[in-house]
Amino acid sequence: MNFTIPAIPLGDWIEGGLDFLTGHYSNVTRGISAVTQTGISGLNDGLMWLPPWALIIVIALLSWRLSGTRLAIFSILGLGLIWNLGLWDPMIESFTLVVIATFVAVIIALPLGILAALSERFYRVIMPILDFMQTMPAFVYLIPAIPFFGIGSVSAIFATVIFSMPPAIRFTTLGIRQVPVELIEAADAYGATKSQKLIKLQLPLSLPTIMAGINQTIMLALSMVVIAAMIGANGLGSEVWRAIQRLQPGAGFEAGIAVVILAMLLDRLTQTLRGKPE
Repeated sequence: MNFTIPAIPLGDWIEGGLDFLTGHYSNVTRGISAVTQTGISGLNDGLMWLPPWALIIVIALLSWRLSGTRLAIFSILGLGLIWNLGLWDPMIESFTLVVIATFVAVIIALPLGILAALSERFYRVIMPILDFMQTMPAFVYLIPAIPFFGIGSVSAIFATVIFSMPPAIRFTTLGIRQVPVELIEAADAYGATKSQKLIKLQLPLSLPTIMAGINQTIMLALSMVVIAAMIGANGLGSEVWRAIQRLQPGAGFEAGIAVVILAMLLDRLTQTLRGKPE
């Protein structure tokens, strides 16, 4: 006699939850989608309004001012190669998605990271959630994005924000918790309030660590934007996905090289902002 344990209908529960949310909050998701799409289109149009050579000069000057000559030369050569390969517009579209997704992720992550650093109870709650978010395969985040926001760039933003947010939360918490206890005690001795300690002591001292978290968020956002081409997101990812479908390895490698150049440029710039350029 075989004894079988009934399977837990976890998948059915998840699908039921998604159906409930999309059925009852479709107006909210449509509103968010419209606002986000307006932001994507506006930033895209603004960056594409500038001629490629002009934007390359602006980025090179910014790189030179923030980091030095080497990064300026790299930005000219790298972006010039992307332009030459005919991938300028997809690169701009990918950059737009990364910027918007990173901005939203950081806006959400910083308050959560600060709260986790100051509250031990909240820290114990959010850390397992972050572990879950970081170990979940990236492709899974594309699944709930589609019923909420449909096919396209807005779904890519949603999935990218969820996927790239954990490092910013973790590093913010870590940076604040690493502030020396002696400095905290000194601030208490001088009668500083919690908000004064946070704004004038803990956040400034933890800024390099927070910027490291933002750097990791940007890198994860760029990787997710490429994957999100599977649900209709435009950009370099769509060029890679098209090359795979058409069995064009050369075109795929060209788009991949463009992704690497964009990633390296963003990485070096954010490292410079945290005060530790390479």
